[in-house]
Amino acid sequence: MRPAILNSLFASVTSLGGIGPKLQLAYDRLLGQPPNGARVLDLLFHAPTAVIDRRSMPGIARSAEGQTVTLDVRIDRHKAPPRGTRQPYKIYAQDDSGEIALVFFHPRADYLQKTLPEGERRFVSGKVEWFNGAPQMAHPDLILTAEEFARATPLEPVYPLTEGLTGRMLAKSIAHALDVLPELPEWQDADWLKTRGWPSFATALMILHNPHEVGGAREAAALARLAYDELLANQLALALVRRDLRRVPKRPRLGDGSLDQKLRAALPFQLTNAQEAAIAEIRRDMEAPERMLRLLQGDVGAGKTVVALLTAATAIESGGQVALMAPTELLARQHLRSLEGPARTAGIEIAVLTGREKGREREATLEGLASGRIPLVVGTHALFQPSVEFADLRLAVIDEQHRFGVEQRLRLAAKGRDTDLLLMTATPIPRSLTMTYFGDADSSRLTEKPAGRLPIETRTVSAERIGEVVERIGAAIASGAKVYWVCPLVEESEEIDLAAATERSGDLTRALGDVVGLVHGRMKPEDKDAAMRDFQTGATRVLVATTVIEVGVDVADATIMVIEHAERFGLAQLHQLRGRVGRGDKPSTCLLLYRPPLGEVAKARLAVLRDTEDGFRIAEEDLKLRGGGELLGTRQSGMPGFRLARLDLHTELMEVARDDARLVLTRDPDLDSPRGAALKTLLYLFERDEGIRLIRAG
Repeated sequence: MRPAILNSLFASVTSLGGIGPKLQLAYDRLLGQPPNGARVLDLLFHAPTAVIDRRSMPGIARSAEGQTVTLDVRIDRHKAPPRGTRQPYKIYAQDDSGEIALVFFHPRADYLQKTLPEGERRFVSGKVEWFNGAPQMAHPDLILTAEEFARATPLEPVYPLTEGLTGRMLAKSIAHALDVLPELPEWQDADWLKTRGWPSFATALMILHNPHEVGGAREAAALARLAYDELLANQLALALVRRDLRRVPKRPRLGDGSLDQKLRAALPFQLTNAQEAAIAEIRRDMEAPERMLRLLQGDVGAGKTVVALLTAATAIESGGQVALMAPTELLARQHLRSLEGPARTAGIEIAVLTGREKGREREATLEGLASGRIPLVVGTHALFQPSVEFADLRLAVIDEQHRFGVEQRLRLAAKGRDTDLLLMTATPIPRSLTMTYFGDADSSRLTEKPAGRLPIETRTVSAERIGEVVERIGAAIASGAKVYWVCPLVEESEEIDLAAATERSGDLTRALGDVVGLVHGRMKPEDKDAAMRDFQTGATRVLVATTVIEVGVDVADATIMVIEHAERFGLAQLHQLRGRVGRGDKPSTCLLLYRPPLGEVAKARLAVLRDTEDGFRIAEEDLKLRGGGELLGTRQSGMPGFRLARLDLHTELMEVARDDARLVLTRDPDLDSPRGAALKTLLYLFERDEGIRLIRAG
């Protein structure tokens, strides 16, 4: 049972007051983790990605291009656009040094006249841009009266947002959440806190959301404290999982090789040496009397799925069943398509189970798994629902495993008596970090590409030349090519992301004709499948997509990848996207469209991608250049599965957390001491409480 002291934090955001149904929907969209809606805890852990310093007040004439400033101005005049035009609404304002135009697109004129009345004094804050020698500020971030400005906070945290939610609304809700934060027991060692100069957990959260300086020592200490709390909870949970796996005796998986031979005969290619080595390592683990916990890392297109299939054959030969779990339905069905041919040839019945399977089809699959008639199933989170029972689950393979929590992995493994766990990731992880994410899981690496794969030519192209790019694509598809066109994910707003992809799809259709398809995360699963099917069959030749195609999409004859706003992506994610082409026997090209001017880090990142296709080198360079932001394809500010810990700032703390977790469990294996009891609260707080269940299970 979760400690009662945490109940207020796990309550819905609506418990804070001032949050009605409409706002709740926005918070659920931004912070909710299905099946839960947004909770008070999610607000507290929603860390700002930047801080705007509104103390800079240089005056209009002295405001530099692109600088965020606060201006004390008198509103001079409004200039509404002519009816029926798409021109912006402009309001001219002045101070002693000059005049500035405040620019608004699609505004409500009555709102602007009320907010910025002519002749009145206002404080406006935002980014200044200069056009033809005249300054302007588009959609000021803040518009305040003198009285409001006197009460305003000069340093404003910037948070990821979603449609229907403003930064000010979010800051207000977070302030309410801080008010209900209970006094929690201290789970960190007192001497360690003193040595580091770290504040208490509650004080650290207060500083995180109410900074006094941009990048100040006080702010850095607060974030480090919170990051270490999260890392320690994770390492403690991983250590408990590993201990539990080693404690339960296992029936060795001894196959006779019959299915293995049939599968190999059905494959149209030879396995690489790296694949053979990985299969041998995994089989040794499966034959051992201890349960397996192994991480299989494979670069893009290195053939992890085949390794998973051949190791699944061993589990099936030994009389057991195998489940392969993927984070999205698109990826699960992709696995099904690539596995079912060889599996059926070898006489292995394979089924799929996602949220979409309903009625008789679902019932038949559930019956087949419960009776043992179906030895191999591919699916999503649906696999660990209570209604799914296995006759004898001996191997659980979890793909893109960083998208699942420790608890979700365990819930699938718990469907069997002594299930082996194989975790797979398509994102190469630097050796220095493997242990941090996976505790002391054993690791296998696929470092070779299958024979016959040609290198992908990677070029960087300024977005100003997009017209030429579209012309060349027209010529390429006329000669039979297939093209991916990826639009960037705008994390703050799925709507903007969707609008960008939809608009680009329309532009390309007008330029190239009715050969353009569209796929994005907000589409119904059946519409996504139809769009992918059209692209695979050639009914469409260009697929405009958001990053939903980042992993698992396999169209062998796609040879051109265009990535718009490449400077917005992390290196590892660009590498993943590039890996969607070059999967057949034809030369392939990846065009990275960037918006000039590029910063130094962006230039270096694109240069690395141009120079190498080695995913492991790219991962190391990514770590050096920008920390771990997109290392595993997650949001830029953090690490996979983490909300507060940041790879670029807290690498050293990860090692310390691992040692601390081991020491704690050596001295206090059941967490019975006063610090142990507080650490249980920590595990619940960061939702790593499956570890506590393992302690109780003995």
